[in-house]
Amino acid sequence: MLAVRKIYWPALNIVGPGALSEGIQEIAKMSLGKALIVTDKGIIEAKIIDNVTKKLTENNLKFAIFSEICPNPTVKNVNEGLELLKKENCDYIISLGGGSPQDAAKAIGILATNGGDIRDYNGVFLSKNKSLPIIAINTTSGTASEVTINYVITDEVKKVKMVIVDSNSLATISINDPKLMLKKPKQLTAATGMDALTHAIEAYTTLGAYRLSDALTLESIKIIGESLENAVENGEDLEARSKMAWGSFIAGLAFSNCGLGIVHSMAHQLGSEYNLPHGVANAILLPEVVEYNLSSNYKKFKKIAEALGENVNLLSDEEGAKKAVEAIRKLSNKIDISKLKDTKFNLEDIQKLSNQAFNDICTGGNPRQVTVEAIENIYLKAYKN
Repeated sequence: MLAVRKIYWPALNIVGPGALSEGIQEIAKMSLGKALIVTDKGIIEAKIIDNVTKKLTENNLKFAIFSEICPNPTVKNVNEGLELLKKENCDYIISLGGGSPQDAAKAIGILATNGGDIRDYNGVFLSKNKSLPIIAINTTSGTASEVTINYVITDEVKKVKMVIVDSNSLATISINDPKLMLKKPKQLTAATGMDALTHAIEAYTTLGAYRLSDALTLESIKIIGESLENAVENGEDLEARSKMAWGSFIAGLAFSNCGLGIVHSMAHQLGSEYNLPHGVANAILLPEVVEYNLSSNYKKFKKIAEALGENVNLLSDEEGAKKAVEAIRKLSNKIDISKLKDTKFNLEDIQKLSNQAFNDICTGGNPRQVTVEAIENIYLKAYKN
């Protein structure tokens, strides 16, 4: 008998070229009041924000802008955003950007209706009240934070990433318009794309996976495998960008409802300790963790290899599963993902990072049981490769 499940995702999701215009029209129908746009300097400099503010103005929608969000958003970012929201008497939030603005917006929205310090909500379902309405406009194909109940805020004092899971933080509307993703730098496209692939692979193999998540994640892996290299090589390839938008979006729908694994547990530590971009950290660790997890379910990993274009028809489940590791490494090399040894990673930090990763909320979903020592070995292997 199938278990009862609660499935969380935004009430309205608009995906595809032109989604922004459709989304602004939906906002206008809702009569929400004044918006705080939560974004970052990159969105301002790229003038992506101009596309949004122009359409808001055309629809007589009022707004203020908070653009101080940094990569791996911090407690300080959240508090400053909340202060401006109150000062400007804003009634709802428009999050504009990749994972950092999306996560910060969730934190601001939760504090606006629940009070306290964002550290109070570090954990699972700890808030009592629904966030302020959030219209989540995504500009990268990676984190899928616009559709999930998860967000990550860095405690810059403790140098720890707080992984917060809270259905009250869910956006009201998510918008994925690939036109907003055109012309993004190759490095950013590669990192966010591998982040999306990591979501799909971990959600497909996590202990919490089920029939719906399996269907979504396998399709996501296939789409990303077909389109990521083209999206990286040609930033104006709308078809590739559209496919990546869909791949990231459906992976987000899945992992938000079934969980992840130790790629994320370990990547969170690299982000908080060295400020390494989350997508890059995931991409570096993904093949090593997949190799570690193979024995947990050879059949599933064989299907991952097949979804990534590998010919596994005549191979055993174990041999086919190994092809998944090869396919991931091959893709990473094609799109020029960094190596761990080329980052600020310090071998002397392995024990501390491994202990923190072991206690990360994502570790419980890993398909193969792990120890602190096993995590240490994976970090070390990633460093050597």
